[in-house]
Amino acid sequence: MQNVTLNNGVEMPILGFGVYQIPADQTEQAVSEALAAGYRLLDTAAAYGNEEAVGRAIKSSGIPREDLFVTTKLWIQDAPAQDNTKRAFETSLNKLGLDYLDLYLMHQPYGDVYGQWRAMEDLNREGRAKAIGVANFYPDRLLDLIINNEITPQVNQIETHPFFQRADYQELMRENNVQIQSWGGFAEGKNDLFTNPLLADIGEKYGKSVAQVVLRWLTQRGVVAIPKSVRAERMAENFDIFDFELTDDQMAAIATLDTGTSLFFDHHDPEIVAWLSKRRLDG
Repeated sequence: MQNVTLNNGVEMPILGFGVYQIPADQTEQAVSEALAAGYRLLDTAAAYGNEEAVGRAIKSSGIPREDLFVTTKLWIQDAPAQDNTKRAFETSLNKLGLDYLDLYLMHQPYGDVYGQWRAMEDLNREGRAKAIGVANFYPDRLLDLIINNEITPQVNQIETHPFFQRADYQELMRENNVQIQSWGGFAEGKNDLFTNPLLADIGEKYGKSVAQVVLRWLTQRGVVAIPKSVRAERMAENFDIFDFELTDDQMAAIATLDTGTSLFFDHHDPEIVAWLSKRRLDG
């Protein structure tokens, strides 16, 4: 496994296992199989409703805690945001059955972002969250957070895939020492990703699947990827990407697939802002 070094010196695997949209009753088995396949980075969120199942899989794995890198995410908090963020953190930690998190992310760029971030900074200083970061922050929101706070986010997890590549934004993050992490790396199969002729042709040259080519393309760019699957054979396939390397010409060819727009939703869209901001988690 290759690692990236975050701006506070924490080492993070460049390839992990995500559990978004895996039903809670399937999550424990999926995570157990992912750990058996070699994954050590696990990515969940309070909003996914499966933190407890992830925690059970971690406990039953027998893998030393220090060998794992566990991420979860904070949902938008009501006022007082600073106090509620710390309560939400404790809830997530208890559900996971852990003493600390390797990475705690602010899931959405809404609500009292500053109050939430100040609480996360406290958790980081206390060593309870080894690294802190954000998700779904566009450049304006990310720079505002960096400029007006003490701790620069270690990670920004954003939609990143062959059809929305975020190359310019990745460069801006690099300049500001923020690690880019992808969600939706396979674009959830949109635009016929898995049968894309260009990606399939590249894969054929290496005896690799389109999924493996995409993950290799992401990690070769220095993007942390967290593919999801509930099939053990697919987990193993996704993990098997470090025995080949794409050429500069192949990387340039894949760059031509970029449409420059989201395939899911725009966090600048007022309807999306209103919808996400109104959502509250049960419990």
